[in-house]
Amino acid sequence: MSAERAITFLEGLKIPEGPHAGKPLRLAGFQKQFVVGALAPSNMVAALSIGRGNAKTALAAGLALGAVIGEWDKQPRREVIFAARNRDQAKIAFNFVCGYVGGLPKAKRDQFQIRRGSRLEVEFAGAGGGLARCVAADGRSILGGAPVLAILDERAAWEKDKGDELENGILSGLGKRGGRALIISTSAPDDANSFSRWLDAPPPGTYTQEHRPAPGLPADDLESLLVANPGALEGIGSSPEWLLAQARRAIARGGSALSSFRNLNRNERVAADNRSVLVTVDEWLSAEVAPDALPPREGECILGVDLGGSRSMSAAALFWPRTGRLEAIASFAGNPSLADRGAADGVGSRYVEMKERGELSVLGENVVPAGPWLASIIKLADDATISCIVGDRFRHAEFLEAMQSAGLRVPFIARGMGFRDGSEDIERFRSALFERKIKVSPSLLLRSAFADAITLIDPAGNHKVTKSRSCGRIDAACAAILAVGEGRRRVARPAKQARAALWV
Repeated sequence: MSAERAITFLEGLKIPEGPHAGKPLRLAGFQKQFVVGALAPSNMVAALSIGRGNAKTALAAGLALGAVIGEWDKQPRREVIFAARNRDQAKIAFNFVCGYVGGLPKAKRDQFQIRRGSRLEVEFAGAGGGLARCVAADGRSILGGAPVLAILDERAAWEKDKGDELENGILSGLGKRGGRALIISTSAPDDANSFSRWLDAPPPGTYTQEHRPAPGLPADDLESLLVANPGALEGIGSSPEWLLAQARRAIARGGSALSSFRNLNRNERVAADNRSVLVTVDEWLSAEVAPDALPPREGECILGVDLGGSRSMSAAALFWPRTGRLEAIASFAGNPSLADRGAADGVGSRYVEMKERGELSVLGENVVPAGPWLASIIKLADDATISCIVGDRFRHAEFLEAMQSAGLRVPFIARGMGFRDGSEDIERFRSALFERKIKVSPSLLLRSAFADAITLIDPAGNHKVTKSRSCGRIDAACAAILAVGEGRRRVARPAKQARAALWV
């Protein structure tokens, strides 16, 4: 009932700005879907993630105006909050409300008082009275409030500590009057962001609506662009032609321009700060070839291994330096299930999909047994000539035990994962990738790992891999870096020439 009243109210408003200013507001299908979910009696919080320019703030502002007037909630002295990282950001939603007020009939419009000074407020003097106000990300400024509606705008961009403090202050006040919170934003740059956690692990009473395309697709893929921008086909925001043109411009410029386009316009979880990315999605995609176009397994094979712990993924990468062929496989223990692991890691059904593609296996009950797992990797390598195994030097003893259990008698090369060894391996891996010396068949395992991996940079400019920005798994990426790094070192070494025999 509340959703029906809200939709009727919204479609009675006039568009306040843009090329269609003054025309009646018409909700698109995805907007109606969000209103119905947000105002369902069982929900207290509604989270919407969608590409920039799809009128998410305008929609939330319209709902805020309806809440101030009391269209579906007749409580007296209604309070609505616009919350954002700073005052200027909150002012965007505030200005939309003011624009909607300006399009109301004069009798209704005269019941509003708008304050634009030190306080940004819209006060309604009609039946029951209502007040909408702006607050910035300082939790202390909201203590004691009792809103019937709160809009948390561009939540992914809030500072972590102050943002979480403000969010907690708002949510703690919603229960006083049965209030609701609308958390709206484009995608955060990583899975660990508070906004991402709302979408990936929503608590009871939360409605989520995320318009995010599948990972690893080209930036100018139109179908996935329309997934992130559903308003483009309904006259809202950017047109499909404009989105395609911007995608191609971002591809041509590369770097941070491409990362920003993926994050803001494609609504992907991509760090816009290109310096911290191990490799961009597009850089990795350049290494993928069709399975029948893979180079042969010729020459020596380098096996890079990232051994998992009690609950971690174990991953292995096979690299043939002579041809550049790269293969990767990973395993989890059987308990918990892959579906439960995916839910806990915030990646949905990704692990199940990897298993169906043959890229991920299940071995052991609670821990992946290192010896049998390594033996299964050797079996996968088939007739390949494995010349060495490369792994973390801090797991040296475990590697030796696993190799003995698997009956594998090849040299073990210990590499550190810090700045000293890690920086060299990363640079060798990147150079091989950029020079098209790596060829791999499309792999969801590797795409996911490289999308989640970033690097920390020390004052001297050295890099080491970290997964601090993600809840996903980067083990396969680490194994690939170890294998390719060692392979490139071997290729770079001058070939030893045998001495000519001397007859005495």
